Amino acid sequence: MKALTRAFESLNVRNYRRFFIGQVLNWTGTWVQWVAQGWLVLRLTDSGFGLGLVTALQWLPILVFGAWAGVIADRFEKRKVLLMTNISGALLSLTLGIVTVAGVVNLGIVLVLAVLLGLVTAIDNPTRQTFTMEMVGRDRLTNAVSLNTATFTIARVLGPAVAGILISTVGIGECFLVNTLSFVPITIALLRIDRSQLKTAEPVRRAPGQVRAGLRYVASQPALKSLLIIMAIVGTLQYNFQVILPLIAKETFSGNAGTFGLLGSTIGIGMFAGSMTNAAFGRPGRKLLLVSGFLLATFTLGTAIAPTLPIAALLLIPLGASSMAFLATMNSSLQLGSSDEMRGRVMAIYFVLFLGSTPIGAPIVGWVAEAFSPRAALALGGVATLIACGYGFLKLPSLESGERLPQTGVEVAG
Repeated sequence: MKALTRAFESLNVRNYRRFFIGQVLNWTGTWVQWVAQGWLVLRLTDSGFGLGLVTALQWLPILVFGAWAGVIADRFEKRKVLLMTNISGALLSLTLGIVTVAGVVNLGIVLVLAVLLGLVTAIDNPTRQTFTMEMVGRDRLTNAVSLNTATFTIARVLGPAVAGILISTVGIGECFLVNTLSFVPITIALLRIDRSQLKTAEPVRRAPGQVRAGLRYVASQPALKSLLIIMAIVGTLQYNFQVILPLIAKETFSGNAGTFGLLGSTIGIGMFAGSMTNAAFGRPGRKLLLVSGFLLATFTLGTAIAPTLPIAALLLIPLGASSMAFLATMNSSLQLGSSDEMRGRVMAIYFVLFLGSTPIGAPIVGWVAEAFSPRAALALGGVATLIACGYGFLKLPSLESGERLPQTGVEVAG
């Protein structure tokens, strides 16, 4: 009972509780769109490289503009920024739904909308993460970050299943329209936030060189620098499930949208279990980060050699659990280890390396899948994660749970 209470501790904060519910529905719609977009691109191109290209372009703005997005998160009121990103995301999803239902969609339209959605995501991610700190404070941050990953993983279970049903019964375009509606609850939640209860940091004043200041700050902190190097390796080659899972479903196991939905749902079940376990017991720490990373690599390699669909689906459950433990530990360690005035920029760099690396990793993974096999592409991610864990074992300093990581002097302005 105590563990259950700890797992949902942050939901005692009314602002966060509203935000949490809105996120569950919004992320579900997002996953419906991601699955439908992957299937749409496969229908248009019948190419793993084409799928990798669209995925890469969707995350390219994070790579190019992500560091500047961190300045936005540090400089402006986060609630207003999130309102703008959610409204923009809804309009882009509506556009894709209309052109798909109307039968005029082509790869060029998908590419343009993917880039625009990536630009919105680049601004949204660091703002959303640091807004969590404002809602719950330092003491509840690790729990709230784990619950944030739980919202993602609940959606990871529901979204692919809903998308599979919609694609099979009504069509791909309707999936994008469903995602448009999913932005309504999170927008209402943001409008109802009690701003007097937020633990806001003093906004950073506009000044030249703020992106460079963020980069210098990270470079001067050994723990932050090591964490972000690990994330760069893992993010580039491990987290390309949008590219790999459709190919595993279609080519490795000769399946259809339902097979894709099954694989997506089973990895989502594991992600949810990992998120909730981390919410109850997890804490920032070197040991948990490296152990979860090693398990992620091990189960990725196991899935790559799985002889049958049921075995692959079962292995995706512990793969998903270790994946979420790794990401939640990484996220909370970075936030707790950053100064208030730099947190947005640190998290922006994190997302540049996690999601912004996709334009580099996704085409590589797509090419490996096409030139060799989807199994080889999956194995590539497992090997990369093992290498990252080895680096962390040698270089990553000890991380004290719940405390700011050791800071060294660095000029942070100008």
